[in-house]
Amino acid sequence: MSVDIICPLYNAEKYIKKLDESLKKQKEVRIDKIIYILTESQDTTEEILKKNKITYKKIKKEEFSHSLVRETAAMNSKADIVCFITQDIVIEDELWLSKLIKNIESGKSAAAFSRQISKYNNIEKYTREKNYPKESRIVSKKDIESMGLRTFFFSDASSAIKTEVFKALKGYDHKKLPINEDMYIAYKLITKGYKISYEADSVVYHSHHFTLKELYNRYKLTGQFMKENSYLDQYGTTKTGGGLAKYILIRAIKDCNIKVLLRFPFDMGARWFGMKAGKK
Repeated sequence: MSVDIICPLYNAEKYIKKLDESLKKQKEVRIDKIIYILTESQDTTEEILKKNKITYKKIKKEEFSHSLVRETAAMNSKADIVCFITQDIVIEDELWLSKLIKNIESGKSAAAFSRQISKYNNIEKYTREKNYPKESRIVSKKDIESMGLRTFFFSDASSAIKTEVFKALKGYDHKKLPINEDMYIAYKLITKGYKISYEADSVVYHSHHFTLKELYNRYKLTGQFMKENSYLDQYGTTKTGGGLAKYILIRAIKDCNIKVLLRFPFDMGARWFGMKAGKK
């Protein structure tokens, strides 16, 4: 099957050259287009794109949203599969994409997402372990009873969807979503009877050092999303968050990770207060 890779860019000077090289090294897969959408930036991203003769489309800041930029590109795609990635992932496996789309190609699922690993020894290391385990899985509507909200866990940091399915579902319904657009489409996929595969063999490195303020703001946006999509509350949002916090604490204690243990209450507090503020 043919694949279009869609990647929004913003202040991406640290990432774009290596990312583009890693995409062009992919094997055993047919990539039709790599579509970069550059939001007006303050760094040298555009100069790097031009210097390396990398094709891109430029948009104004007011035109950007996580959902609409991806939706517009996907709706215009003529490939069999659209692959969404973010600018800050690191791809070291030349079969990353082939492994990501294998179950879509075989018809076992309509969408798929990769395993993410953090290179930092911080709280994110443990959140990645919890959310992206070593075992692959395929989930469908029948798993909602046992998995709850996690049935709709999906990340477009590295994901793929069959193009005809994305279009049939009308993408993100032309909503300007500031965050969680991946959960939004995953909910639609699952509840409409499609399957999502988590491909643990398709690995990307995705690492951050968020400040407490950045965490608070991210979870405030998540709270706003949950408020606007309150139908998701019935699937156990609080239980999911509590389970993650417990996992992080237990793993940090086992590892004697003092930095994480000292950070833990403030980190969890920033998330909790941000979520509460967003839901008001």
